[in-house]
Amino acid sequence: MTDPISDMLARIKNASLAGHPEMIVPMSKMKAKIAQILTDKKFIRSFNEEGEGIRKELRISLKYFQNDRNQNLPFIQGLRRVSKPGQRIYVGKDKIPFVKSGHGIAIISTSKGLLSDSEARKRGLGGEVICEIW
Repeated sequence: MTDPISDMLARIKNASLAGHPEMIVPMSKMKAKIAQILTDKKFIRSFNEEGEGIRKELRISLKYFQNDRNQNLPFIQGLRRVSKPGQRIYVGKDKIPFVKSGHGIAIISTSKGLLSDSEARKRGLGGEVICEIW
């Protein structure tokens, strides 16, 4: 697999569109930090690390809401991988994107670790735009 972050985002998107309550992805520190940001920003319910050694996995509990017709709709309406292995996208602190006019978030890889767009703006840090979620 050449891009494990894209794989994780695709799995989240597919599981939420299929209505699954939770999903599993192979574990990495970066994926765990992305899941932590999504939990803090209330895009997913929770996540847990499971397994031992190289068999570690992340179990992500997805979040849904009911519309006026009592249909369960995924809380994550869309996601997009911005910076890819073949084309890295970097932004300065003044150019951090506002996703869907502030209704979504961007995840930025900064010198202080992975941060949400609002946290990166607050700290005055730019970096690589990993993905956008709305």
